Amino acid sequence: MTRTRLTSVWSPDRLVALVGIAAALATGALLGVAWKAGFRGVLHDLIRPHWLWLGVAAAGEVVAYAGYTAAYREVARSDDGTELAVPKAAAIVAAGFGVFVHGGGFALDREALRRAGLSKDEARRRVQALGALEYAVLAPATLVAATDVLVAHPSVSASLTLPWIIGVPVGTLLATAALRHKERISRWRRIGKPLTRFLDAFQLVLGLLRRPRRHGLALIGTLAYWSGDVFCIWATLHAFSAQPPPLAPLLLGYSTGYALTRRALPLGGAGIVEAFLPLSLGWVGIALAPALLAVFTYRLLNLWLPIAPALAGLPTLRDLKRGSSHADPRHT
Repeated sequence: MTRTRLTSVWSPDRLVALVGIAAALATGALLGVAWKAGFRGVLHDLIRPHWLWLGVAAAGEVVAYAGYTAAYREVARSDDGTELAVPKAAAIVAAGFGVFVHGGGFALDREALRRAGLSKDEARRRVQALGALEYAVLAPATLVAATDVLVAHPSVSASLTLPWIIGVPVGTLLATAALRHKERISRWRRIGKPLTRFLDAFQLVLGLLRRPRRHGLALIGTLAYWSGDVFCIWATLHAFSAQPPPLAPLLLGYSTGYALTRRALPLGGAGIVEAFLPLSLGWVGIALAPALLAVFTYRLLNLWLPIAPALAGLPTLRDLKRGSSHADPRHT
């Protein structure tokens, strides 16, 4: 990618256009859900928020971003990877969760890690490992939550719980079994190469989990990320007088609404998260109007307010890209 191309990627006109598109998608989704919930009920809940809870929710997002930055650095440096200073890692994380990358934050991650000195394949492997690590933490926790909901909350549809109860262990067993036959799988036509890439990333995650003393920050950071993010939505529900359900149903609704993590989605998931997360919270018993307002506030905190630090970090990303000529030759 040439310097001219890199300059155009972060040009002010392009950034403004992406922010505008993301805002339109998010607004359209929120209006659609508000129409379903009833505009009168939404306006009634909107005029009397409990302001203290908004500050509490913001603290949860600070923890989430800090945790993800720690996990990001650990995945990048594992297996003789590349060391990223905290400011650079934080800038990449903030930009990747924002609305600046139409291909999703993982696309930016691949480019950033390549410019930090990794080969194209190694950068892709670590980005896929980062996504796998997210699910390696969230999926087992949601499996436990779904089991609890199935037993203790029969009013919640089994169609919400059984996919997690069945899918998580079956998926884990299949991935583990496939590792033993990776060489054979790599020779499969069409799907062999992408499957092998996934297995390489899965193997990297297993290596991180098997060495907690050396790479414990990867697991701790990911736990902090999910915990802070769930805490944020819990607090925003309080802000609009929605009595959050017990932790298990809340986690189940949250995880179902995030079938794809927002870093994997284009434009930070703008429009997609706003449409699906209020509905999934409604499926576990939260009234749709306060759920919508809680998600609206949650997205202000984890998508729109971080635009300022993300913009402030863009010069760091440019410097990282310009420094690619000094990459470690072991990874080129």
